[in-house]
Amino acid sequence: MSVSVLAPTRLWTRNFALYFTARIVSMLGDTMIPVAMAVALLSLGYGVSAVGFALGAWMGAFALFVVFGGVFADRFHPRPMMIGADVVRCLIQGSLAAGLGLGHPPLWFVIAGSLLGGTATAMFQPGLTSLVPQVAADPRQANGVLRVSQGMATMAGPTLAGLLVASASAAWVFAVDAATFAVSGICLMALRLPPFTVDRSASTLRNLRAGWDEFRSRSWLWGVILIWWVLGIFVWGPLTPLGAASVIAAHGKAAFGYAEGAFGAGCVLGGLVALRIRPSRPLLGGGLAMFLFPLMPLAAALAPALPLLMLGYGVSGIGWAFWGVQWATAVQTQIPEDRLGRVAAYEVAGSILAVPLGQTLSGPVGTAFGVRAPLLVAAVVGLGCAAALIAVAPIRRLRLSPGTGVTGPFQGRPERRGAAEEGAPGRSSRCR
Repeated sequence: MSVSVLAPTRLWTRNFALYFTARIVSMLGDTMIPVAMAVALLSLGYGVSAVGFALGAWMGAFALFVVFGGVFADRFHPRPMMIGADVVRCLIQGSLAAGLGLGHPPLWFVIAGSLLGGTATAMFQPGLTSLVPQVAADPRQANGVLRVSQGMATMAGPTLAGLLVASASAAWVFAVDAATFAVSGICLMALRLPPFTVDRSASTLRNLRAGWDEFRSRSWLWGVILIWWVLGIFVWGPLTPLGAASVIAAHGKAAFGYAEGAFGAGCVLGGLVALRIRPSRPLLGGGLAMFLFPLMPLAAALAPALPLLMLGYGVSGIGWAFWGVQWATAVQTQIPEDRLGRVAAYEVAGSILAVPLGQTLSGPVGTAFGVRAPLLVAAVVGLGCAAALIAVAPIRRLRLSPGTGVTGPFQGRPERRGAAEEGAPGRSSRCR
């Protein structure tokens, strides 16, 4: 696997700066919420199961509706959908902040807010992918910068949330999140985008089918998603509810925020590496980096001294961020722009669809086996998923031509790549 150093190009246009601000400010607020949700529900006496139910409600609603968000993004334009979603999410998070600030909200109120928030995010998320080629001339460089900045947000958000819940209350975290959605919406409104030509002649059902055909014709794409199903159920699902319970029991409320912040710091480092190094086989390079990721569930399970705990989370973040840049760039450069929203929606839905199941099961599993055993299993499964990424041939062999981001012999003919990969000539042809 050869690598090359990425030459700098002009990235910081007005449009990219606005898009960057919208995405990173919103991410800062979002990364505070798992900490706030876990601490709030545990402090209210609802237990680990309630944390899993609330997080699972958000993720489940998101996974169910994100495919429709992708269709609407391609059929109309992603920006108005994203602005509308920001308005809805601002109101939802403001309501949760008020409920927590005024007293002891019922569990159904928190879960209902999570359901609505996940649905609104489903309308927002596909636009994140499809807007990148419209606001940046070099998607790989843009994804690297975004990954570094998201890592900084992932580092700062949980740390700030830990400080707020320790010194004030979880209600303040939800209030800050509401404000970030307002800022995001204003920045998106100020974008100046080129004309966006779409074909609205087909029905929603036909658009869904077209997106599915694009998705299933690329074995490297659905191969990763199948691996992510295993990762979602056994790793990402139990990681926050059980990890929060383990870390808080060992080191107190603020420590969970510090650990999540260390993960963000690792994401910064991983994104910086991805800015400079481009593997000729991006998913192979990303898969090798994913061998670092299981250190997070392992650290959460063992809950060692705080410096070691943060080190495990931090090194895990390096691998996760490097993988994320390679994956996002592969999706954005291999899918035709007019179908990117739909395919990205199937990709996102498939990536996280299993997470709500893992989150919902984390409470009963934690009650039956304790929090440590499932987290140790998560670490082992994470290693297995990393091995699978480099063992599956279509994933390992996906190659980008130097300086282009387009796959070798089918440059300019994306509809035939899927047929060749599947060995079926003539077959038609995008987490936290």
